[in-house]
Amino acid sequence: MLGKGLESLIPKKEGDNHDNVPSDVEFGSQKVSEGTGRPPAPAAGGDLDSRHDDSPINRGDQSHRGSETFPTTPSESRKNPKSPTESVFQIEVDKIKPNPHQPRRNFDEEALKELALSIREFGIIQPLVVSKVESENESGTSVEYELIAGERRLLAARMAGLNTVPAIVRRPAMEREKLELAVIENIQRADLNPIETARAFARLQDEFRLTQREIAAKVGKSREVVANSVRLLNLPSEIQEAVSSGRVNESQARLLLAVEDIVGQRKLFEEILKNNLSVREIRSRVRNIKDSGVSQTTESNERIRDPEVQALKEQLEEFLGTKVDVNRFGEGGKLTISFYSSEELKAITDKLLRQNGIQSL
Repeated sequence: MLGKGLESLIPKKEGDNHDNVPSDVEFGSQKVSEGTGRPPAPAAGGDLDSRHDDSPINRGDQSHRGSETFPTTPSESRKNPKSPTESVFQIEVDKIKPNPHQPRRNFDEEALKELALSIREFGIIQPLVVSKVESENESGTSVEYELIAGERRLLAARMAGLNTVPAIVRRPAMEREKLELAVIENIQRADLNPIETARAFARLQDEFRLTQREIAAKVGKSREVVANSVRLLNLPSEIQEAVSSGRVNESQARLLLAVEDIVGQRKLFEEILKNNLSVREIRSRVRNIKDSGVSQTTESNERIRDPEVQALKEQLEEFLGTKVDVNRFGEGGKLTISFYSSEELKAITDKLLRQNGIQSL
């Protein structure tokens, strides 16, 4: 189901057609008349609210005190029965907590303001996806909701001053599922920058033990795309920040990975920023560095290239999911494994210990 993306989670009504609606415009729960982009006028002898009294989307948060299986209307339930998880409810904004696994860290303030204006005028067409969280306190049972997908819409709704938002309430999700859905939604919307995508893939790989092939299947990418994305985390934090902010694009960053010496890599990085080098120019410089055969650090640290050592390095990087350096000095040498967080260190350690039949720490 996850491989199909979030569309499989969103209920669709017969006759709905938003093909002509701009993707950034999110309408409300009212049905929009074709061609006008406006809600239809109320039927004679009634008002707009009276036509929706039996719909779960207008019952508010109280509907979750009982069953979650309300149909949109009594007649529609007979024609097109829906499963409990497909009902859409209006939930108070203040009761929705952010998704702790949201891979996206940066939100464009101007884009949020534009979306907030659109939401204020038209409402939200695609419901958020949340899970219900109940906790006991002195006064009884407290009910809150944890966001699974739709953080950008939630932020814009708050900015627009909405008190409630439409949401699909799913069963309490596994931690992995929350991250998967958040990653899938953002990738489908192209909302993540390359470093955010890489970190999300790395979490699925390291914390939830998914292989790169499994991740690729879930997000609809090739295994090579996932592997190349995760490799961006091998770059120094300064270069990663430049990629996140858009000063260096993903293609330029991948070419920087080909420069193994940190000093040489930094020099090329600074030249990219200073002269705005194209991908072709960077590739030419990387080729010259490799062809020269001259160490980019000092002669005392000159690396001895060996096809077997290079193959071992690549195997270790694939297995551990992180940067590995193998430096030879005569018959000896040094093996360096890089990590970028405490969680990643533990994941690498666990892999090494399990490989040797030793229980994890």
